[in-house]
Amino acid sequence: MAQSTPFTISKTENFFQRLGDYVGDVFYDVLPEQGYELRDEQIYMAFQLEQAFKNKSTIFAEAGVGTGKTFVYLLYAICYARYKRKPAIISCADETLIEQLVKDEGDIKKLEKALGLKIDVRLAKAREQYVCMKKLDPLSNKTDDEDILSVHDEIPDFVYQQGASMQTFERYGDRKEYPWVPNEKWEKIAWDPLQQCSTCEWRHRCAQTLHREYYRHATDLIICSHDFYMEHVWTEESRKREGQLPLLPEASSVVFDEGHLLEFAAQKALTYRFQSQTLSTILTGYMNEEVREESLMLIEEILMYHDEWFDLLTETATLVKGSNRKEVPRTKKMMDLAAKLDEKAQALLEQLVFDSELFTIDEYHVRIIEEYLEFFSYGLTTLLKDDQGIYWLEENESQSSFVIMPRLVEDVLKKEVFSQKIPIVFSSATLSQAGDFNYISNSLGINQYDSFIVDSPFEYEEQMTIQGHLQKTESDKWDTIARDLNGSQGKTLVLFSSKEEMRHFRKWADQQSWDFTVMYEGDREISEMVKTFQLDETSVLCSYHLWEGLDVPGESLSQVIISSLPFPPLDPVFQAKRNHSAHPIEEVDMPYMILRLRQGIGRLVRTSSDKGKIHIWMNEKEKMAYEGQIQQVLPVKLNWQIEGS
Repeated sequence: MAQSTPFTISKTENFFQRLGDYVGDVFYDVLPEQGYELRDEQIYMAFQLEQAFKNKSTIFAEAGVGTGKTFVYLLYAICYARYKRKPAIISCADETLIEQLVKDEGDIKKLEKALGLKIDVRLAKAREQYVCMKKLDPLSNKTDDEDILSVHDEIPDFVYQQGASMQTFERYGDRKEYPWVPNEKWEKIAWDPLQQCSTCEWRHRCAQTLHREYYRHATDLIICSHDFYMEHVWTEESRKREGQLPLLPEASSVVFDEGHLLEFAAQKALTYRFQSQTLSTILTGYMNEEVREESLMLIEEILMYHDEWFDLLTETATLVKGSNRKEVPRTKKMMDLAAKLDEKAQALLEQLVFDSELFTIDEYHVRIIEEYLEFFSYGLTTLLKDDQGIYWLEENESQSSFVIMPRLVEDVLKKEVFSQKIPIVFSSATLSQAGDFNYISNSLGINQYDSFIVDSPFEYEEQMTIQGHLQKTESDKWDTIARDLNGSQGKTLVLFSSKEEMRHFRKWADQQSWDFTVMYEGDREISEMVKTFQLDETSVLCSYHLWEGLDVPGESLSQVIISSLPFPPLDPVFQAKRNHSAHPIEEVDMPYMILRLRQGIGRLVRTSSDKGKIHIWMNEKEKMAYEGQIQQVLPVKLNWQIEGS
């Protein structure tokens, strides 16, 4: 049921005039009466956003930590959603940021309490955030793993009852409900791209299906990740063609929180992932149907070329340090096999038209094969075009996956996202490069936009010190980090540039004795781990992922240790960016590192009363090359620690 705006509008009044009056009352009177500071930054930002909503335009809102930007965009998004009778979509960088936004002490709850509003907010999480019964149920019958069996025990009874009425169904299966399960185990029971959901016997009692049905009816806000939003964009038309609802309903406005990360999410959503077994499984099943001889011969040829292709990929791929992606050389043989596969897949698609006219094959079965072959051919077409695709190989114990990602996504985004006549807000503390928004606008295909920059109101000189450290050996670095952890009695976020680097530290740290709890990303569900870190003021949280979005004010986070400069990995995605840049260090590596460094530093001071220390580690070569650029973006002077003194 739609809710009314928190202010009345007479027949003679304009919505935006009344909205402006209401927002002014909120920031000048209501929030100060509730104990919030009157912030000029919020007032200025509110005026800028009002113009974007009024003009239905795209705006880059770069606002520093402590400006209260979330309150501003939430207020406009909610009021506009009620006016338009369509929910606003808040797209966050990932699931961690979603949980930060909706937690009990988060900004939505604060806004509800301060304004006396009841906000209808619902979460649309990525599919891998839900348990998959098709994987969990058979695994529970052959495992003795207590973590997995505990998840199985908590599945509601109706899931197993074939004749259960939908009135008895309830939402279940969210990753957050099973915080004790480590990430590596969760992957064994969560949805993955190999699952054929359209033909699954659990489909109507599936966790993600029930959650999807729930969030579609939101009246105010739907909060999702960038990955999920881009998956919605990429699949919207195909889902409509197949008679399915899009993943997300039509929105009144879209807010991209931490919007600087949207480009990678778009690339990821437009990715083609070929599992070595999937094509064989689908086509072998088709061969068992009453199909024409021409089709059987084509299938045999496709399977032969496919096996030869994957054998070649596996033989020639080389592991990239610090990444699970293997680099595949673009040899003539590899490309010739891809071209033959594409040719044969196109021919089989034509034959399927004749096969379907025999009326001896299930129409739905034919559609499944057509859909996969079209997907397969689209991906190969991207690969075969010069300079269009980025590709790599991933391998696990059971199979290999060849992944093809488009190098540029601005054309798709321009057409599918930014052509919408709705307000679109990018919000982050790090959107521009020295005040210039052209880098992000060009990479996303945005031709026209408004923008503004609001600095943080915090007194950083009084609240923060930044210590630089030169690394000589890894063991010396770990010793110094241990000294700093003990000196602060925990209360520290340690940020690593990669999972591999964190693993090196953990191997060393496990041999040490600590007077406080040291937690590592991946051991438990991340939002529960963050909550534990916040409540336990003497704990340490080690992460390679929480460079942005983590909001832990107070004593619990009094120190941030940046274990190394966060340069992008050497994997194929960034290698492609480097290969297409005249100055890869200046145009790819350094901007990425500087932006991520600014985000990491922003984890320390979250309120005007927070104080603490930042430690930044680098080697001598990095100090000589980047110290000047780093100092320019730091809120206070970088002081160097002479190790061993």
